[in-house]
Amino acid sequence: MGRGLSRPVVAVAGVVLAAAGGAAASAATAGWKQWWVLLPVGAVGAAAVAGSGVAQEWWKAAVRSSADRRRVVVDGSVTVSGRLGRVAQYTDPVQFGVHPAQQLADPEDVSEERMPPYVPRDEDPHLRERLARGGLVLLVGDSTAGKSRTAFEAITATLRDHVLFAPDPMNPDAVTAALSEARSMRKCVVWLDDLERFLNGTQLTATSLASLFTDKQAHRVVLATLRAAEYDRLTTSTDEADRELQQDARAVLDQAYRIRLPRRFSPDELDRARSRAWDPRIADAVEHADRFGIAEYLSAGPELWAAYEAAQDANTDPKRPTHPRGAALVAAAIDLRCAGYLSPLPTAVLETVHTANLERLGGHVLRPEPLEEAWEWATQPRRATTALLQPHGAGMVEIFDYLVDVTQRTRPVDNHVPEVTIDAALRKASYRDAIAIGDTAQAQGRYRLAKDAFDRALRHAREALGPEHTETLTGRSRCAVALSNLGRYGEAEVEHRAVLEARLRALGAEHPHTLTSRNNLAMALTQLGRYDEAEVELRAVVEASTRLLGADHPNTLTGRDNLATALTRLGRYDEAEVELRAVVEASTRLLGADHPNTLASRSSLAVVLSDLGRYGEAEVEHRTVVEARTGLVGADHPDSLLSRHNLAMVLSDLGRYDEAEVELRAVVASCTRLLGADHPNTLSGRDSRATVRFQMGRYDEAEAELRAVVESCARLLNAEHPDTLTARGNLATVLCELGRYDEAEIEHRAVLEARTRLLGPDHPSTLTSRNNLAMVLSDLGRFDEAEAEHRAEMETCTRVLGAEHPDTLTSRGNLAMVLCELGRFDEAEAELRAQLETCTRVLGAEHPTTLSGRRSLAQILERRTEQGSLP
Repeated sequence: MGRGLSRPVVAVAGVVLAAAGGAAASAATAGWKQWWVLLPVGAVGAAAVAGSGVAQEWWKAAVRSSADRRRVVVDGSVTVSGRLGRVAQYTDPVQFGVHPAQQLADPEDVSEERMPPYVPRDEDPHLRERLARGGLVLLVGDSTAGKSRTAFEAITATLRDHVLFAPDPMNPDAVTAALSEARSMRKCVVWLDDLERFLNGTQLTATSLASLFTDKQAHRVVLATLRAAEYDRLTTSTDEADRELQQDARAVLDQAYRIRLPRRFSPDELDRARSRAWDPRIADAVEHADRFGIAEYLSAGPELWAAYEAAQDANTDPKRPTHPRGAALVAAAIDLRCAGYLSPLPTAVLETVHTANLERLGGHVLRPEPLEEAWEWATQPRRATTALLQPHGAGMVEIFDYLVDVTQRTRPVDNHVPEVTIDAALRKASYRDAIAIGDTAQAQGRYRLAKDAFDRALRHAREALGPEHTETLTGRSRCAVALSNLGRYGEAEVEHRAVLEARLRALGAEHPHTLTSRNNLAMALTQLGRYDEAEVELRAVVEASTRLLGADHPNTLTGRDNLATALTRLGRYDEAEVELRAVVEASTRLLGADHPNTLASRSSLAVVLSDLGRYGEAEVEHRTVVEARTGLVGADHPDSLLSRHNLAMVLSDLGRYDEAEVELRAVVASCTRLLGADHPNTLSGRDSRATVRFQMGRYDEAEAELRAVVESCARLLNAEHPDTLTARGNLATVLCELGRYDEAEIEHRAVLEARTRLLGPDHPSTLTSRNNLAMVLSDLGRFDEAEAEHRAEMETCTRVLGAEHPDTLTSRGNLAMVLCELGRFDEAEAELRAQLETCTRVLGAEHPTTLSGRRSLAQILERRTEQGSLP
């Protein structure tokens, strides 16, 4: 019968808030296990969320007088003779972020207005009715869908007597000041164009927002816009995989009444546009409505995109020169935005990094124009409306967001911004830019870049606020998660403990931030193989979260998922399955089947099903998760690699070794390239690959691979880490197959002793070691000792895992062969026939365990015939 090899499992650390995590180390016979990291409420942002603005200028601004705080209204200045202005006093839509349209050659022929006439949208009555109710109203749509113009027309039509606040997103103190002023007003509107720039722990929080609406006698509105790509990124895992949003930012979005505004006009909207075709700009836009939205065309978005694409060609026609260097500058600006850089873009950085973009376009073959000419082309307005790059003060530019929007919608999910661009951006990044860049990189599985970005942000916070400030502690949490992602589990534990102790002192045991830190510490303990400690912490977190936040709150569900992970490591598979099925059901119901949280829990459930020997069910679940994650974040993202590894090991369980080996070769190659040769994920993949090669009879290759893995695991994790013990046990099994029984016995006894001490005598990994030791004793001819070990191990397997679990069936087959060696053929035959019947029914007639049982039965019958014992 086959020998039981334990599968190594190493963590892929989670990303911010319930972020898709990775596998914690396991000594059990299972694949990578899923775990998530929960970061502080209102403290840690998701990928590319606007980070908390805590540059030194902000903290200086935080102590301004109340009078100075009034300077956060429209255009950043006090209006109307020192008094706050009302909506009716603002008549220019451009002030509200509306993209300017082409100016008429002879405006007196049609209208004196700067903007074309407004084309009413289907959602106008709905929007205006919601504004009349008050609260947070969010317009979501593509860039140039007309969100800002629709919002402007709605508030000027319905809220003309309301005081208007339009805080500057570049001033991190602005929202705080605006909300403070708004609370003293009976009627007011807070206008937040591009909401993602305000979503962070120090500006717009769920608490500060809710406090604005507590006075039922007042009518207060927060009206915001958000690009559809940003909304999807903040609420689900999209092109950067990120997975999840910062808890407090998500809580802000949960308070919003959301209205989607399509970029393309409906038939009714087009009819209304045609009725305004007396304006030639509207008439021209209607002519192109089969391809573009009306607002999209009016803002020259398609024209600018076409100009950008055309500029990338070679300069070969003097009469129609192209601008490849200018296009490279624009491409660099798009990259910075996609990487998470939120502030105006430094021209010096664009000049530094654009050369890499230029090389990708073709380099000197394109005959690029001089830099001065490139800047002139890139900043030239098209149709007298908008430029590709718009000057924004000395040495800064802004990118036309339409270009970013198209790029985010069309760029493949795994086509990331070059590292050299991000490294250059970080050298100029403010606090909030560094956080946003780090969040984006972490969501994309680019953990080294994320750690660099979070380190920079943490230095800002420490210098400005001191070591105990909440922002500094949040920064340490971010860095600790990044350390886990890099496989540096011991360092991560130290950081998580320090943050937890500080939060206990400052906030108390049941503050959400404190519970988050306990959760993070528990997951670090899981990665370190200290499962009992992790369970204690996680049970406390789940109990408190359920009581304080509710059973269906994302934090509670994340805690339950993590608790199930700890139970799985402890070998308590039935409990883990019950917990995970409840979490999957709740996540599917609340978030959707393809939400990253749901997929992570399904991945955890699939691993448990495999542990329970239900390989067919496990394969179905793993394939579903692999497909979904590949579509969301690409095949080489750490989360996708995790799922591919898990699927490969189920294929191995099913006896499909060739398929498993092909998949594991690809996983190991990607992990080595992306994470490094010594990363725990890479080592886990190598161990699994060696296991499959052993099963294919390639013993020498398996031995070489496993010796390297044992050395690396012992050096990086320690000699008694579950992963190290798993690799040692697997190596011992290979040595036994190579006939080196004495070496194998020594290794198996050492691993069995350590597992019994660390995990307990009934843990499935301990039982695997007892089975393997018994096999070596049998190979050494010590059949009485082998029988005793096999019987004790089989009895425990039956009690712990069940009579039909594959491990139990393997033990029965191994015991039968020892009985055969002892000449007790009748007992051996009875055991094997019972085992064979169950294997055929549970695993299938062609499963390797079934086939092995049939061969063993034939051997017993042959031996009995040879010795004249056949009845």
